[in-house]
Amino acid sequence: MAAAAIPADVSCATPDDMHLEMFCVVWLDSSSDNKDCHDTEQQLRSIINHLKKFQDVASCEKYIHAQVSQERIVMIVSGRLGREIVPIIHHLRQIISIYVYCMDKEDSKIWARDYRKVKAIVVELDELVSLIQVDHKIQKKVEEPLSINIFTTGTSTTGLNSDFLFSQVFMDCLTKLQYTEADKEELIDLCKQQYKGNRVELSNIHEFQEEYSSKNALW
Repeated sequence: MAAAAIPADVSCATPDDMHLEMFCVVWLDSSSDNKDCHDTEQQLRSIINHLKKFQDVASCEKYIHAQVSQERIVMIVSGRLGREIVPIIHHLRQIISIYVYCMDKEDSKIWARDYRKVKAIVVELDELVSLIQVDHKIQKKVEEPLSINIFTTGTSTTGLNSDFLFSQVFMDCLTKLQYTEADKEELIDLCKQQYKGNRVELSNIHEFQEEYSSKNALW
């Protein structure tokens, strides 16, 4: 089975590489383009919207090093290029997990066993997507632990950390703000830019645009 096909240094990211989410998929593979790759990209973007693709180690490494430490990168890499780049970037805080997609699983196991962030070595794209989806649910709970619940009357704040308290005050302010139709359209335009090419999220945005009302504000 051939490795997944990746166009040269092509990105599904938004203009100027600005994105709202803290998670990003970085896919490094030197193979050529094909339909299986495009289908997989859509599946991945339904899990983590921001996706960057590279064909060479140098440009991929440069991009990873340029990201702030608050960024959380899920990396997919071919066996051959993984052997080269993983030792270089494994220690970085922004790298939270690595998935090796290759033809020779046993060969990749040899070099990958020394790197704890290598979560899996797979030969099937469906398995790759499934593993990332399951792991991402856990990662989100770890990296984004704050829930969005408004305090009930009489709830004590004793012992709650400052980040949690800030989130609650922030949500309370949001619920009291007044919005105009222009504000709604500005939000929709921003979301469309952020999720350009992401069929699942664009469908959600369209539904919000058509059906949102103040009486049905939670989306």
